[in-house]
Amino acid sequence: MSSSTQTLMPTYTRLPVAFRRGRGAWLEDTDGRQYLDALSGIAVCNLGHAHPAVAEAVAGQAHTLVHTSNLYEIPHQQALGDRLAQLSGLEQVFFANSGAEANEAAIKLARLYGHHRGVDQPEILVAENAFHGRTLGALAATGNTRAQTGFGPLPGGFVRVPYDDIPAIEQAASTNTVAVFVEPIQGEGGIVVPHDGYLSRLRALCDRHGWLLMLDEVQAGVGRTGYWFGHQHEGVRPDVITLAKALANGVPIGACLAGGAAAGVLGPGSHGTTFGGNPLATRAATAVLDTINEEGLMARAETLGSRIRGGFAQALDGRPNIVDIRGRGLMIGIELAEPCPALVQQALDEGVLINVTAGSVVRLLPPMILSDAEADRIVDRLAPLIAATATAQVSPAATA
Repeated sequence: MSSSTQTLMPTYTRLPVAFRRGRGAWLEDTDGRQYLDALSGIAVCNLGHAHPAVAEAVAGQAHTLVHTSNLYEIPHQQALGDRLAQLSGLEQVFFANSGAEANEAAIKLARLYGHHRGVDQPEILVAENAFHGRTLGALAATGNTRAQTGFGPLPGGFVRVPYDDIPAIEQAASTNTVAVFVEPIQGEGGIVVPHDGYLSRLRALCDRHGWLLMLDEVQAGVGRTGYWFGHQHEGVRPDVITLAKALANGVPIGACLAGGAAAGVLGPGSHGTTFGGNPLATRAATAVLDTINEEGLMARAETLGSRIRGGFAQALDGRPNIVDIRGRGLMIGIELAEPCPALVQQALDEGVLINVTAGSVVRLLPPMILSDAEADRIVDRLAPLIAATATAQVSPAATA
């Protein structure tokens, strides 16, 4: 290990590769080897790497003005806020720097909403296996005990229920309940797609009780599932939406959108940020939204997702250790019956970047600008590795 590496806190077990440049769906490492990026920086680079529209927006703004703080009006921030309000149907936006920060804003908003209604100990219903971030509030809302271990005492006020289970929510609710906070598709939890009608029934339940419906769209949002937001597959209108990851294609930004009963809850002094919504990030995000719209990339994401899932279904048909192949758009999960962490390094050796989440789910989050040939290459390179893993895990030698 080099001395320079030792200066970094070891919060990641990093793969033995470093990249020096990217273009489209491809990355080049420091030795000049090419890799097909089927992870997009964990659902961040929806437009791939070094997209001209984003590069021009960032360079132009860097030569003009990067930061002033939110003590002053920021025209690019206002323009992006107007755009997100129009796309979501919500009325207000708070800009932050990450998904965890956007989720912290949503949690604070829900608690203040509860206090305004006379609830002294407001509670938010959250889902098992959810992931909302690693700051203390977002971590407390996260349904991953491994991520939480060692960081107690965590903030209270969260009641955990099974995902995709309306009766469980009804049973767990109390007079202190003020909001339901879930992902429209669980990403870190294993690309878990709820049954049709789950979000619609949640909306009706929240309306009946006066709760806020808050949706974490940090991973599913910004076109990845074939719609601007994952919840739009059901046509519901939440009260709060959180965004980050793909919003500026790698430039750090987060957003907490509020509408209906949630609009107007946060006022002067109730929340804030130094960097959030700065001219650089908001101009980059506007370029992203423009490009997705102008190039028809949401429809493309849906087409590509179907192509990739269909390719894996055909290539892995009959394999005994394949539990499921699922997803929406370019959120794709291939679940194996046993943990498969070794596949990450094996895929890297084959020149493809992937991720394994929830222990046994190969998670694919490729960019929306992928070509058909690149989509097929993902299947062609990964399917034999997954098939070999499945075969090894059910062989007598593996179970002896």
